[in-house]
Amino acid sequence: MRVFSGIQATGEKHIGNYIGAMRNYVVTQDEGDAFFCIVDLHSITVDYDPQDLHDRTLDLAALLFAVGLDPERCTLFLQSHVPAHAEAAWLLSAVTGFGQLGRMTQFKEKGEGKEFVSAGLFTYPVLMAGDILLYQTDIVPVGDDQRQHIELARDVAERFNSRYGETFKIPRGVFPEVGARIMDLQEPTKKMSTTGGTAQGTVLVLDAPDVIRKKFKTAVTDSGRDVRYAPGEKPGVSNLIEILSVASGTPIPAIESSYDGRGYGDLKGDVGDAVVELFGPMQERYAELRADEGELRRLLHVGADKARETSAPTLEQIYERMGFVRP
Repeated sequence: MRVFSGIQATGEKHIGNYIGAMRNYVVTQDEGDAFFCIVDLHSITVDYDPQDLHDRTLDLAALLFAVGLDPERCTLFLQSHVPAHAEAAWLLSAVTGFGQLGRMTQFKEKGEGKEFVSAGLFTYPVLMAGDILLYQTDIVPVGDDQRQHIELARDVAERFNSRYGETFKIPRGVFPEVGARIMDLQEPTKKMSTTGGTAQGTVLVLDAPDVIRKKFKTAVTDSGRDVRYAPGEKPGVSNLIEILSVASGTPIPAIESSYDGRGYGDLKGDVGDAVVELFGPMQERYAELRADEGELRRLLHVGADKARETSAPTLEQIYERMGFVRP
């Protein structure tokens, strides 16, 4: 079975990124031939600083290895190191509807109110489809917010297969059962984000322990005192319960029963401690990897070699079936 997923390099990574994507990468790397891609080409579709992109790309690579990706068990590489991704995006744009792209939620959200909206922001879901389809992917572990993109990739694959002959596997998205959408601690009805969220409500994977505890201590909760999982009625408390469940490995019903007669203060403190304990080893390993940039680049180079070798046959099939004269 082939596993593929990608993650953007821009923006500091928060606990929502970890729960929605990174920990799923670690789990799925043993479920088959796993490829994980830092999608740096996606990162230039909105305003960005070139030096920041450079530094954050290496930061993210170190962090992904630190959270548990093993170069002996999976392939981690940079999207820009494999030219097939950009080529596939152009070729697959021929079987992607303009209307489909216009309906993409993230395009509407990121482009709203902006004086300049790049064409790349509009077309990048085709690049994402190419990322997935090049590797004949069976499953794509992603956060809940990527459902629409997975459906578009499936549509593109089916349309291409119908028009040019059976070429692509139809991928299936795999979404986390718990913590699929982690919310801002200060605005628990909004998704946690480093771009659209609050600084105090966004818990970064590399935050210091005292900072993590303070953010949870000041988290907005709900009326009443009962610690109960009810996202519609008690979004703040439910968000904390989900985070605690992931960080501690404790099922949600067991967490609810353990707080009988206890208040929100105890819950906030326990969540903060659990997240500090979870992130501690990751942060130590990250610091070691980031200090040895030569080794980090070597690992990415090895990953890119395998990704180029694996994606090449599919790219060649695309060209041939679309009628191109090949060299």
